[in-house]
Amino acid sequence: MPLKQRLLTPGPTPVPEETLLELAKPVFFHRTAEFRQLLGEVLRDLQTIFCTKNQIIPLTSSGTGALEAALVNSVPAGKKVICLIAGRFGERWKNIAKAYGIEAVVVSVPYGQAVQPEQLQKALADHPDALAVCATLSETSTGIGHDIAAFGRLAAATPAILIVDAVSGLGALECRTDDWHIDICCTGSQKALMLPPGLAFLSVSAKAWQAIERHPAPPSFYFDLKKARKSLENNDTPYTPAHTLIRGLRVSLKKILAEGIENVWKRQAKYAQAARAGFQALGLELFPAQPNNALTVVKAPPGIDSTVVLTRLEQQYGLKLANGQDTLKGKIIRLAHMGYIDQFDILAAIAGVELVLHAMGHPVEVGKGVAAAQRVFATS
Repeated sequence: MPLKQRLLTPGPTPVPEETLLELAKPVFFHRTAEFRQLLGEVLRDLQTIFCTKNQIIPLTSSGTGALEAALVNSVPAGKKVICLIAGRFGERWKNIAKAYGIEAVVVSVPYGQAVQPEQLQKALADHPDALAVCATLSETSTGIGHDIAAFGRLAAATPAILIVDAVSGLGALECRTDDWHIDICCTGSQKALMLPPGLAFLSVSAKAWQAIERHPAPPSFYFDLKKARKSLENNDTPYTPAHTLIRGLRVSLKKILAEGIENVWKRQAKYAQAARAGFQALGLELFPAQPNNALTVVKAPPGIDSTVVLTRLEQQYGLKLANGQDTLKGKIIRLAHMGYIDQFDILAAIAGVELVLHAMGHPVEVGKGVAAAQRVFATS
């Protein structure tokens, strides 16, 4: 096994050393004034990351818990939602709706493509009784990015609320919750927020709260957002929070705020540009037609199983990249560059792919991909 391991998957992502040190501190009691002050500070900092003035609701769960809470609190069983599907995480919206007896109107595109605003416009016209539109900012199963701002303009002109899965996008991609009319924006801790899994957060607009209030008895106990809002009047939670993670998150958020969220977006764009240039210099084709800047996804070369490439990358060089999921397993390579990642992690990943493909007999010029990525980093 290589001496050093590099985690370059789209979640979990690496955690800064100073955050890890904070997580190593002794466990403390959570029903105290000190914790309430801590939670209030973290939620205020998250408003800056979300680009919102809306209240942030914390949950002790994965990001999927936030998606479930958003949908089950705002849409009663038997009612209709429009699910925009361009990958596995878009499919998750449909599956959550099905679990709660909500009718899902599916607007889907082939994997590798993005749902276009015109498709949503038609769906809204065809289904004026839809109570919500469920979309995904960063579809990490394919690398697609969606035009959430356009979706927001369309939904804002209707009674439907816009609910966005920003689990792998928030903190890495431009996401202007208020300006883009996102009514419920959901994220998780283990992606660009630079923390282990275990926390989820939702920003909830006034329009969304109106929808939640019209649904007085959601089929949920733990994920009851009205209970969460009531507790937040005192900067508290209705049930035991992952309070040590919240303490660690304060450290990671301060790093993001010190850099500035818009500067983070610019840096992410540079990482994505370099990764794309490096892979394309090796002759690898981008998989998504509309790529986002949180990760770079490329097709495996013809006749080569990406599972073999990724296994050798990890075993020989300690580089952990991600495979495709479901029907895409063995067909694509996913390099994440969100959160606590720097340019040398990108270069290491490209160098490792070069070496593995070369050893497998694929015609690559060793160093060509790295040089292409370096040229991107060399420009201001």
